[in-house]
Amino acid sequence: MKAWEMAQDIFTNAKPVIRTEEEQTWTDNVDVSAFYDDNLALDWGSNVPGSGAPEKIMIAAIQALENRGYRVSEEGYRLLLEGLKANEDKNFVKLHQISALLRREIAMAEKDDTSPYWNYTVYHSFEQYEKKVEFPESIAVDVETEEFSKQIRGAWLSQFIGGAMGTMVEGYTFENLLKAFGEVREYLREPNTYNDDITFELAFLDAFAEKGYDVTSQDIALSWVGLIPCGWSAEELAIRNIKNGIFPPESGTYRNPFNEWIGAQMRAGVCGMVAPGNAHLAASLAWRDGEVSHAANGILGEVFNAVMTSLAFVEKDVKKLVRRSIDLIPEDSEYYSVISFAWECCEKYETWQEALAACQEKYKKYNWIHAYPNACCEIIALYYGEGDFQKTLYVITMCGIDVDCNAGMIMPLLAIQKGMGIIPKDLLHPAFNCLETYMRGRFKSISLDELVDDTLWSIKKAQKIKEEKK
Repeated sequence: MKAWEMAQDIFTNAKPVIRTEEEQTWTDNVDVSAFYDDNLALDWGSNVPGSGAPEKIMIAAIQALENRGYRVSEEGYRLLLEGLKANEDKNFVKLHQISALLRREIAMAEKDDTSPYWNYTVYHSFEQYEKKVEFPESIAVDVETEEFSKQIRGAWLSQFIGGAMGTMVEGYTFENLLKAFGEVREYLREPNTYNDDITFELAFLDAFAEKGYDVTSQDIALSWVGLIPCGWSAEELAIRNIKNGIFPPESGTYRNPFNEWIGAQMRAGVCGMVAPGNAHLAASLAWRDGEVSHAANGILGEVFNAVMTSLAFVEKDVKKLVRRSIDLIPEDSEYYSVISFAWECCEKYETWQEALAACQEKYKKYNWIHAYPNACCEIIALYYGEGDFQKTLYVITMCGIDVDCNAGMIMPLLAIQKGMGIIPKDLLHPAFNCLETYMRGRFKSISLDELVDDTLWSIKKAQKIKEEKK
């Protein structure tokens, strides 16, 4: 049946009715204007749910584009100032108009040939990337053992711990955290697992459970739109693109100024977990996942964390782990310049505070949600933490900025390397027995036991299929 026939069938079989006055509305007694006004206002001024840190995403959009070597027009800056004023005045008629005009200016931003961004190679595909690095030989990890099961459990539990600690303090500087709370070494409030970062790893796991190592970016994208109602910055724009039929890699590049922010870097852990001891495979999975919402250096951030997680199963020295992972990022990329600078600071300075100060100064033009300053914090915490769980968590927490993303990625490395026993008992909490999310379907609420079982089952299934194909 053709579409016109379907439409004609609906039309000719429609039975006339008389609706009551209450039924004649399009809004079902909901203030539609207020709903969309409130959503738009979030772009112009909001607070991070967990920590209350302030952010203005429209300012950040221009900042992100300029970080990526583009120049926003003077008209764009004029509209930005007008929009901030309209939002302050709650003039939503004007704010909707300004927002549309500003988004057009952002989309029309021109390349700034004087930007240092263009001094580096921009990596557009996994094939381009893998030609520039030399991967280590894969080391087989027996996924049937009790030890591996405990490593996976420790990885997820450590991510819950890191996420819970970080959610309380994200979005602030080290200096302001120190003034407000002193040395943060324990939870500042009752911890919970409600965190938006992990939802995207669960969506990956959902796609991976079905397709295994053959999972594609499209598979992951479909898991996103099916399971995840909304996102923030790069992820939110990618979800909108996918819903409009724009699939990876374009979903990560089309009108998405945030595609080198932390969003891909923050969800890499699961890619490393399902590829234990196989850095090349972990990098490949991370690239496929990353290009759903990110591009270039944003994807390299996910590759870096996925490789670290994968190698943690076979490399027990944390500093060697970091160094080996840095070396699997192309030396001519801007991302490599960032993580190698952070490493050099660690080698140079006696204290993590000095290394952090140097990185803060160098990358002060970048938003606190950008991949670069957060990658620096990861390296600093792992280096000065020296493999000690409590010390590493303390340093990554006090480094500030996007703490939940950073702690959620690096704390699992230590549990994978050294086992569940490395986690201090005073960091364990009953809340970590169950993961609560805002997702649709089975991941809305899932116990730690179920999550571990799902992960193990998916890995074993994928490896079995892979062996059968040989």
